[in-house]
Amino acid sequence: MKRFIVLLSIFIFQKGIGQELFLVTDPASNVPANSLGVNVLQSLFKEEYKSGYNYHLMPEVSYGLNRNLMFRATAFISNRNSALVTEGGSFYTKYRFYSSDDLNSHFRMAAFGRYSFNNAAIHQEQIEIMGHNTGFETGIVATTLLKKLAISSTVSFEKAFDNTSNNPFPEGLGDNATNYTLSFGKLVYPKKYTSFKQTNINLMLEFVGQTINENGKSYIDAVPVVQFIFNSQGRLDLGYRHQLMSSMTRSAPNGFYFNLYYTFFNI
Repeated sequence: MKRFIVLLSIFIFQKGIGQELFLVTDPASNVPANSLGVNVLQSLFKEEYKSGYNYHLMPEVSYGLNRNLMFRATAFISNRNSALVTEGGSFYTKYRFYSSDDLNSHFRMAAFGRYSFNNAAIHQEQIEIMGHNTGFETGIVATTLLKKLAISSTVSFEKAFDNTSNNPFPEGLGDNATNYTLSFGKLVYPKKYTSFKQTNINLMLEFVGQTINENGKSYIDAVPVVQFIFNSQGRLDLGYRHQLMSSMTRSAPNGFYFNLYYTFFNI
């Protein structure tokens, strides 16, 4: 798997046109103004300390209020206790405060914040308010397009609270962390545009990491992704998340993503 990731990295840097529709990270660009994005993210991760798989379903709706401000609501559903259970949800907002656009390049920066609530059992040291922990996250994202290469990076602070009064955050674990990501994207097909209705095929590679601030425990994951865009509105993502290194307890670090997304313009 590591060899595959290295080969994919080389390929991404050499060919294609930059894309900014990443799977597990958000770029500085927003949902278009007065448009609605409907997303259904599914993940299937192998359990690390017991048999079976951890399945999560995360439907979400995003709305672009204007070119600089967007909002998002997400629900968390998983197969806890061998049945699909709604465990919570989150609210997210992002404000693009800087934009420098040219004909074949641009650079953008945005600030974002998220609050999540969750009633699931806390079972790992990793803090993850997208589906596991109650808490908040706030940070900065920068995205650039340099001719044919799109690069996006984030730095954020994440804080976990008790999930419920009967499910408090475990004593002895760090309850806040610094998150960091680095994502690359390339368009590999078509080689030349003739219509907005052409199907796009994009290759992406995302690196996702976290360090617990209180004890220094960390992890870094790599996420290679193949993405298809249909008629400039529909989107299908297929990705695999692979743990490169970790010094913390994580219940299910490796697994697959399947994502469907559709944008309704000018609602």
